[in-house]
Amino acid sequence: MSTPEEQPNSLEAALARARAASKKMAAALAETQELDEPLAWEPVWKRPRKPKSDREKKAELRKQRRRLQDAGRRRFIAGQSRRPRSRQNRIGNAAARRDARALSRVRHSNAWLW
Repeated sequence: MSTPEEQPNSLEAALARARAASKKMAAALAETQELDEPLAWEPVWKRPRKPKSDREKKAELRKQRRRLQDAGRRRFIAGQSRRPRSRQNRIGNAAARRDARALSRVRHSNAWLW
């Protein structure tokens, strides 16, 4: 089995290779890149925003309005459906809701064991 002294330091070798590769890449990019030319690739969050035209804005708002109207219709139809309502919805006023909550707490606690 070889000892660590016999092996070249792999971390230093890797660092040296990475530095050499980065210099090569920088040189290659500098050759292909013109000063006036925009960068070939940029992350989305660094790109300058392109303002939307009025037509695009209106189309987007139309889509949003349609989506919201459809959601409202679905909500209305769901309210009209004859499926049994949940117990919480059937309890109308706040006092009844508080009583129900207190009763449910007692029911789910182990108070009856005492």
